Amino acid sequence: MANKATVNKEWLLVDAENEVLGRLATKLAMLVRGKHKGTFTPHVDCGDHVVVINADKVRLTGAKMADKEYQRYSGYPGGRTVEKASTLHRRKPTALVEIAVRGMLPKTRLGRAQFHNLHVVAGSTHAHDAQKPRKFDLNSIK
Repeated sequence: MANKATVNKEWLLVDAENEVLGRLATKLAMLVRGKHKGTFTPHVDCGDHVVVINADKVRLTGAKMADKEYQRYSGYPGGRTVEKASTLHRRKPTALVEIAVRGMLPKTRLGRAQFHNLHVVAGSTHAHDAQKPRKFDLNSIK
């Protein structure tokens, strides 16, 4: 069993261009949680740091870009806001990937900590060059 001291975290670079959102999110959630490692321990943050580039070029199948709705709530009476996927994608291009992956992580303190291992960027350049992330092929995950 791994613990915080023995965990080996890597930096991975994933290109999201022309990837289907749901399929991409399941693989990213697996990488962020560390389920692809042989030393996976459910109660330890043993996942890798994942840098996702070209998140603005992710695609939704069918008519989901026009039909899918995202809602948020301000906390005030009548404060529910509903937004179509197309307008959310236009306003904040990284939000689609972040929301999809966050929904696939545990709803606990550990899940919130693991979400910080995900770094989503809209373009092809990122600010994590110093960590030397290695390019990761999503097709290698079954």
